[in-house]
Amino acid sequence: MPFNQQANILANQRLRIPQRNGWIAIRDHFAQAPAVRDVGLVLPVGCGKSGLIAITPFALNAGRVLVIAPGTKIRDQLGADLRANSDSNFYIRCGVLSADQLFPETVIVASGQVNLDDLRHCHVAVANIHQVAGEENRWLDELGANFFDVVLMDEGHHNTAESWQQVKRRFPNARIVNYSATPTRADGGLMEGRVIYSFPVISAIQAGYVKRLRARMLSPTELRYVDRESGNERLIGPAEVRELGENDAEFRRGVVMSDETLASIVDQSINELQRLRRESGEQRLKIIASALNWNHCIQITEAFRARHLRAAFVHSREGQANERIFAQLENHELDVIVQARMLGEGFDHKYLAVAMVGSIFRNLGPFVQFVGRIMRSVVQDDPAHPANQGIVVFHVGANVARRWEDFRQFSEADQLYFAELLPDIEEVQFDGDAVEREPGHGIQPVEIIEERGVRAAEMTPIGDPQAAALLRQLAEMDVNPEQAAEEIRRIRTTRQDQRIARRSALNERVQNEVGGILGRTSIAGGGRTLDRRRRLRNFEWIVAELHRRVNERVGGQNADRQNFTLDQLNAAHEALTEIVGQLEDEIRNVA
Repeated sequence: MPFNQQANILANQRLRIPQRNGWIAIRDHFAQAPAVRDVGLVLPVGCGKSGLIAITPFALNAGRVLVIAPGTKIRDQLGADLRANSDSNFYIRCGVLSADQLFPETVIVASGQVNLDDLRHCHVAVANIHQVAGEENRWLDELGANFFDVVLMDEGHHNTAESWQQVKRRFPNARIVNYSATPTRADGGLMEGRVIYSFPVISAIQAGYVKRLRARMLSPTELRYVDRESGNERLIGPAEVRELGENDAEFRRGVVMSDETLASIVDQSINELQRLRRESGEQRLKIIASALNWNHCIQITEAFRARHLRAAFVHSREGQANERIFAQLENHELDVIVQARMLGEGFDHKYLAVAMVGSIFRNLGPFVQFVGRIMRSVVQDDPAHPANQGIVVFHVGANVARRWEDFRQFSEADQLYFAELLPDIEEVQFDGDAVEREPGHGIQPVEIIEERGVRAAEMTPIGDPQAAALLRQLAEMDVNPEQAAEEIRRIRTTRQDQRIARRSALNERVQNEVGGILGRTSIAGGGRTLDRRRRLRNFEWIVAELHRRVNERVGGQNADRQNFTLDQLNAAHEALTEIVGQLEDEIRNVA
């Protein structure tokens, strides 16, 4: 077995501190307390978790190892680190093994690409959880209970789920090691297994493994809304805005979804990106924004495009289209990527530098995963480098500050770090009013009608130098800062900008509504049952029909989308839901 041989680990300076110390913790635990077979290690994003997984079998003198990932993307990344013929093989890259030593035989458990013979002759099997759990994988039952003597679970906070528990029951004698950046699940549950090693975030920052984090919190001086219970209009200050954000889901959704409030969060995120690019000289730095759902992805993307940033979104509904967006991101053809729970664990793009919180995080785990997307260092082992900064932008009414508080629970050292970090959250003051909340079914967002005077400490105008010159001119004319900020916003997002972004968003909404219609009506997109002339496939026919009906609704029978006004485009967006419903009903009746 290859894990019996000597490997260059303890004195290997090419390994990171948490890799060497984590390896020691695993070795010592199973030497001293082997009865506790289920353990965990907590490492921040970017600290070498995959490498620690690769060297763990040497700490355990392992026989045959099963490595489990939550999805195929992470599975393939781990497989590339472990396979001997891979260009990114970790053992070669970090000098763990020399060329004359025996490399572990690694197989990737993927449908149609692996069989029992492959497994019987391997030292390491790398699988995503869906390949080793569930009724469709009964063939794995042919493996004996002692087939794997070590099970390594990446993103181990998932391990309380039934599918992961199945694996533990299938190999009841195996030693189990869990690895995660956070010990909490999306539902707030804790990762199973005794935590035997944790590498503090502050240590990761000091070593230059991850970016130094800062936060910007938008906070209003006042906000006006209609109280749902009394029906009376109320004017509240920042303390009550924070309180409503903590206790009222309707209010939180309104904060992140209303155009006026969203514009402030978007503007501040752009300002932070431009500052980081200017200070570091690194123009590849980018924004990642979180969204609530598919429609919200489109809304946020449109807001960035209206400000001349190259923005796109990924969503589970987009299917293969997501791969094109990922390619644009890797090729630095985007400034902003928007997502709704798509770029979580395992996603690695070190140039993400600003995290715009546009969604609601009820538990710590998902929030840590999201913030983790901006934590990877651009310049390794140089904590003072200006490119190694990460900025989180959020609104006080979105209840994000509480998640920062939750961060303190990681470890004693991290508590000190986040205690220092929280007071450094810089509140962005603005004068706001006119928030209405009407009774509704379910969780309906409040409608924020107006937001005025958005500004931040040391905030520079966003856009070209003309905007800065205009601000100086207005100041010389004795125009107050609130009026100046409104004028800069008016110039920054011209009517033409808004119209172009609105038209692009309409096209995207139409394209995506088609998938919903096909799914709900159980009609094959590739068939030709809807077009009477049998020329267009069903997908193409619905796209064309939706566009035709939208154009006719807002512009007449011979409407030209290219020449639609902004008002027409706004009307088209408002009418689309009704048009989709009508067309779907007609399709059902025909079918």
